Amino acid sequence: MSVSALGLRVDVDTFRGTREGVPRLLETFAKHGLRATFFFTLGPDNMGRHLFRLLKPRFFMKMLRSRAASLYGWDVLFAGTFWPGRKIGAALGGTLRLADEAGHEVGLHAWDHHRWQVSALKMEPRALHDEIARGVGAFTDALGRRPDCSAAAGWVSNERVLETKERFGFRYNSDCRGRSIFVPVVNGRRLAPQIPVTLPTYDEAVGRDGVTNDNYNDWLLARIEPGEFNVLTVHAEVEGGACAQMFDAFLGACAARGIRPVPLRELLAAEALPAPDHLALAPIEGREGNVGWQRSALAPAPRPDRSATATPA
Repeated sequence: MSVSALGLRVDVDTFRGTREGVPRLLETFAKHGLRATFFFTLGPDNMGRHLFRLLKPRFFMKMLRSRAASLYGWDVLFAGTFWPGRKIGAALGGTLRLADEAGHEVGLHAWDHHRWQVSALKMEPRALHDEIARGVGAFTDALGRRPDCSAAAGWVSNERVLETKERFGFRYNSDCRGRSIFVPVVNGRRLAPQIPVTLPTYDEAVGRDGVTNDNYNDWLLARIEPGEFNVLTVHAEVEGGACAQMFDAFLGACAARGIRPVPLRELLAAEALPAPDHLALAPIEGREGNVGWQRSALAPAPRPDRSATATPA
């Protein structure tokens, strides 16, 4: 059986996801003999402030579709609203060390996940730099070394974000959706490689087009293209929480189908010469607002040339 690699990225967004979801995922990965890439949020858990976005219809529908209250828990949904958000890295830095010691790749997701999602694209340059610097500092305090990879919270990124990140020396970033590893070109300058996510996340898919918990794994497996570039994001709060058993079954199904989840660093190591490309902002189905996209992935697929095989009249 031929084996296809599946880049597996775990986003850790909240205090609860760090405290409970990550250890559960570490156990699941150990059971299957797998490694992944964990991107950690380190600052205040203010995720509950997203509730104010319920006035936006697409976000409201996403919360309904994903049954957010049962999926995340009320402590997550109200975090940072009626009480100050707890500093994740300061309290739970040991969780980063557990993931690192287990052989997983670890990187920076955000300082304040909520603030990044709602403000990153309109931050002044200095504020943007300081937001990333806080996350780098907290990561360094927790693990004793600087992060060498990062992933923008919610795929909220633009060219200014990429230019700012370049000042921190990340080996690669995973800030966008797309179809292949690429080197972003901004103002004529080639920046650190991007490893985009290609597959929908649980919260983007469930409750749409007939996708339910009962058929989600089969639906997702059908979208993994053998021999092609595939990257999946799971969340510590979801696949390490209410959907833990479903994710365990997904990993078992991957093994049966010859799909091998790997850290993103392995995909980068296997890519000899990433092509240059550009970053664009565009919406994505199942998610409110625009996200960063590999520009060439937004171009419509070329129509096949049937002239060579056409039957003469």
